[in-house]
Amino acid sequence: MTAQTPADDVYSAREVREVVLVTGGSSGIGRASAIGFARRGASLVLVSRSAEALDRAAAECRDAGASAVHVCPADVLDADAVQAAVDRATGTFGRLDVVVHSATVMAYGRIEDMDPEVFQRVVDTAVQGTFHLFQAVVPVFRAQRRGSLVVVSSLLASITTPTMSAYVTAKWGQLGLIRTLQQELRDLPDVHVSAVAPGGVSTPIYEQAATVLGNSAHPPQPVYTPERIARDVLARVANPRRLKQSGIANPIIIAGFRLFPAVYDALVAPLLKMFSMGSDEVPPTTGNVFAPVPDKEATRGPYRGI
Repeated sequence: MTAQTPADDVYSAREVREVVLVTGGSSGIGRASAIGFARRGASLVLVSRSAEALDRAAAECRDAGASAVHVCPADVLDADAVQAAVDRATGTFGRLDVVVHSATVMAYGRIEDMDPEVFQRVVDTAVQGTFHLFQAVVPVFRAQRRGSLVVVSSLLASITTPTMSAYVTAKWGQLGLIRTLQQELRDLPDVHVSAVAPGGVSTPIYEQAATVLGNSAHPPQPVYTPERIARDVLARVANPRRLKQSGIANPIIIAGFRLFPAVYDALVAPLLKMFSMGSDEVPPTTGNVFAPVPDKEATRGPYRGI
């Protein structure tokens, strides 16, 4: 039996507690957030590129107490597929209360060594993908005159690090879109757009990242569990924030980047190598940048989090 709710099931607005759409819902913070909403009895629409991983995530959400779960395999770079997922939510449940945007991919490599297609795909997934989602969701929220949109940003939307140019560019660009939308929706006081920016999180993204560095990467300390970041995501529905730094070290790192750039630049590369890079040998790979790797999708990665 599939975890997907039959397409012809229709629910009245009075029967539904909370309707939540989650992109990147098959892995990491997106999956942890979906399970968190499921525990509140929400009705869910889960979106990611992997149907296989989505079915596993949907089963976990049902076990956690979700009222209903629909899965919509889609790439956020496909505007029509994103629109179809939003239409699925509103057509089935009659409304859309919360959208969590967590879909992302990552790549490591010096700028001079980076495959231009990998760089473009990482940036497009964050920037174009977020743009597509905003275009599909904002008209719904405008018509309803209410709704919450929470985007999983990153500490790297506020700082830079060597060998992560694609992801840094992606997240800086995405945050620009988020801040712009926050300004454009000021006329709707019950429509909220929040960003949650974690630092190191124990998710499978590091095992799925593209790399040309020759070694593996892992999250920098302090490492948090995806469930802990998901709690910040869920909290933004009741307590919206323009940008919530989700990590005790984030403000300190950002202050160093802004106030002491020479010191920051001298320290960032050796610290990154010491705390975020393995000593093993890894052949060049495009990871999951161009296609999902379902076997590696899960809520948590192999790293211990707090």
